[in-house]
Amino acid sequence: MTEPVPTRLLLVDDEAALREPLAAYLARQGFAVHEAASAAEARTLLKTVSPELVLLDIMMPGEDGLSLCRHLVETHAVPTIFLTARGEPTDRIVGLEIGADDYVVKPFEPRELVARIRSVLRRAARGGAEPAGQLDFLFEGWRLSPLKRRLVDPEGAVVAISSVEFRLLMAFLEHPRQVLDRDRLLDMVQGREAHLFDRAVDNQVSRLRRKIEIDSRNPQLIQTVWGGGYMLAAEVRRLPAEAE
Repeated sequence: MTEPVPTRLLLVDDEAALREPLAAYLARQGFAVHEAASAAEARTLLKTVSPELVLLDIMMPGEDGLSLCRHLVETHAVPTIFLTARGEPTDRIVGLEIGADDYVVKPFEPRELVARIRSVLRRAARGGAEPAGQLDFLFEGWRLSPLKRRLVDPEGAVVAISSVEFRLLMAFLEHPRQVLDRDRLLDMVQGREAHLFDRAVDNQVSRLRRKIEIDSRNPQLIQTVWGGGYMLAAEVRRLPAEAE
């Protein structure tokens, strides 16, 4: 019987005293762990390694984790979990606004981190897995391919979206013209275990609007339903995935 391929993780932390034992622990849990001591080292590894999830410290010498997360959002559709000693609510919201999928405050229990990793991977799989015959979504000239996690604008240009933005857009496309309140969106996009605030949902919606609306200050596609939540006010069609 063929052995299952271990999930690839990229652990980025300049503190060797934390990074090395954590990498060893994660390896014992069945993960294939690649280590980087800086954002620059992580960028080099990303040229040859395609991680399925990134564990990322925020405060590092040189380029910090927030900047690297922005790079990951723009160039890689890979889930990211911040590992940081900064646990204030505003810090969490900033990290999640950038596009991180979860936020774990140091010191943490390694078993909890493993549970969060698996939770984020499950959410990513639900949002990105495409069974045979899965169709693309077409709305107002936009096209989203769940298999490729690729968003294409009406002119045919690819628009980069984070894994959180991808799942948020999927939630709207799977429930067009339905009001989705913040609690439901949290469940569908982040998971309740992420301990997010309503403001985080609002900011993620704002980020998505800036990418798909003609005028994000006067949104026509993702509309606010006062006292209710948000609604995708567009016709959604399903079409066969385009060939490469």
